[in-house]
Amino acid sequence: MMRYFKAIFRGFLLVACICAAGSVMANSDAVRFSENVNLSLRRTVDLLLRTNGDSLSQIPPVKQIDANTFSVQMAHMFDYDKLPETLQRSFDSYHIDRPYSVAVLNCETGEVSLGYQFFDLNQPGGVPCRGRSREAGCYMLQVRFTPEAAKPQAAGNNWLLITVGGTLAGLGFIAWTRSRHKKRAETEPQEAPHSRIAFGNSWLDTANQALYNSQSTQTLTFREAKLLALFVRNINQVLERDAILKSVWEDEGVTVGRSVDVFVSRLRKMLAADPQIKITAIHGVGYKMEVHS
Repeated sequence: MMRYFKAIFRGFLLVACICAAGSVMANSDAVRFSENVNLSLRRTVDLLLRTNGDSLSQIPPVKQIDANTFSVQMAHMFDYDKLPETLQRSFDSYHIDRPYSVAVLNCETGEVSLGYQFFDLNQPGGVPCRGRSREAGCYMLQVRFTPEAAKPQAAGNNWLLITVGGTLAGLGFIAWTRSRHKKRAETEPQEAPHSRIAFGNSWLDTANQALYNSQSTQTLTFREAKLLALFVRNINQVLERDAILKSVWEDEGVTVGRSVDVFVSRLRKMLAADPQIKITAIHGVGYKMEVHS
């Protein structure tokens, strides 16, 4: 019986490690996102100042108001007409793909002077208030991101919410069962995990959001992995743009056609090492992933 108690204790430690690892990974993603937003906003302010002929003024620190809101002060009114494209290019440079809203606030009153939503970039009328005259003064550029939806695999951790007693009992039973059938398990061939999908000379691990080929291993973002999985499950089939948006971005509530082009471009770069795979644009329709032998 002693070995079973030892197995239960090891299981308890495993649960604790899993909880700690999950927390560390979540914190790491949040820190990385904050750093990338900080760098993106500083890049944007620098470019806007240079457009106004100012290459000497110091850029104030970017302030993080909460998990999804960031702001940076600009002592002089910048060229608002250049803000949308400049900001979006900065976000693209740091692979930030979450929807967002922008507000230009008066430093003294805190009132919103100008602003727009991410989806305005592709609207027929474009971003509101372009071309209008604006007063000189101090302004605060504030960006608020839409909270990112939880990743599907996170739901698998719900079993950790069961009672400690039930967890330990379950772990003890698992340890006993594995010990009893250890020799048989070692001789049986192991099947590839269902989360792994092979295509061309590559394979996609959807659970870990990783792309593997003979030359490299690449970690994908949630959207990149979701889009690639959609292509891989529909190899040599034309996927309409609207169908791609619905499948990959429907949980955001707002979809932007330009996102498809940006993400396809990223996937093409990641798949460049595999000559058997090609993502082709079908003009006026969508995209098709072709796999050649």
